[in-house]
Amino acid sequence: MHHDYRTKMTCSQMISYDLDGDVVTNISFLGGCNGNLKAISKLVDGWTVDKIESYLLGNLCGTRPTSCADQLAKAVRQGYEEEKKGA
Repeated sequence: MHHDYRTKMTCSQMISYDLDGDVVTNISFLGGCNGNLKAISKLVDGWTVDKIESYLLGNLCGTRPTSCADQLAKAVRQGYEEEKKGA
């Protein structure tokens, strides 16, 4: 299932991704550091929600309390939980 997540307190504005069970694919960011976010998207493509969280949750950007990577971890967890509720 496809998901769009509006980010909070980051340069990127939205994260789009697909979920198949707990596997995340087709990640893309709108805005933000284009090269870095394309690289992150390629590196974690095919990872599970748990694996993405274990590597990215809590990563910060400068003095901000979050980062695009942290927001990705939050986004995929939210999408996964929403799909579980709807099942």
